[in-house]
Amino acid sequence: MAMAMFTSFWIFLVAVNVPGANGQSVQMDSSKSGFVGTQVELRCLFVNSNPPVKISQVTWQKFLNGTKQNVAIANPSLGVSVLQPFKERVSFKQAAVRHLTPSLEDTTIIFNNLRLSDEAAYICEYTTFPAGNRENMVNLTVYARPITRMSLTTPTIIARPQKRKMTVATCLSANGKPPSVITWETRLKGEASFQETRNANGTVTVRSNYVVVPSRATHRQKLTCIVTYRNERITDSVILNVQYEPEVNINGFDGNWYLNRQDVELTCEADANPPITMYQWKL
Repeated sequence: MAMAMFTSFWIFLVAVNVPGANGQSVQMDSSKSGFVGTQVELRCLFVNSNPPVKISQVTWQKFLNGTKQNVAIANPSLGVSVLQPFKERVSFKQAAVRHLTPSLEDTTIIFNNLRLSDEAAYICEYTTFPAGNRENMVNLTVYARPITRMSLTTPTIIARPQKRKMTVATCLSANGKPPSVITWETRLKGEASFQETRNANGTVTVRSNYVVVPSRATHRQKLTCIVTYRNERITDSVILNVQYEPEVNINGFDGNWYLNRQDVELTCEADANPPITMYQWKL
């Protein structure tokens, strides 16, 4: 039984404002969020409280593992350039940046179709004259919302005379970052096991199995898996179908039967799954 599937990723952006010695500063958002496959803006504004200052170039760079990679460049003379592999996904928000005589005070960029690999630090650097370079850096953290599902181990569970434990249901939260927390809600007296697997892309898959001793008492009991991801709560439930042997009772004998007593009756009652289809009396 499948739960709602989520293939989106969550993004969180942190930044600081770095003022220049001569009254210039680069301002960026303190936080930003979005899902992979959607759009996010990385704001970068040049504030100059002591004009005149000429902006010679603005460069966006991705900084990861000590290596800088150019993302986008805006130059008053050469125009706008977005480099691979960002060319199809990154653009400057303000049309004025692309004008023949551009305005470069706001060089906010827009990320489209966000990816998990976008996680890095990003530098927005202004090259100015005569003030020199001014820059700021933001740390972009990518969160992955997991794919979640719950399933029965087998459609039909059989209660054995040996009363052995068995896994009856599995709850899975796959490829999440940070990992989800799985809990169970039920009246069953069972046990839950948990396993975390860290994937190569930094996401985590969490699996939980629920173990019970199948019996007549567990038949038709409700078992609910609860997946908590950040502030989200996702639930799914199953009803256990347990097959068990018949339990037979004969009712109607009151201990005071005697010869020629009238209106006496014996009733055979049986409880089983699957249900009883035939009754047979023997002396």
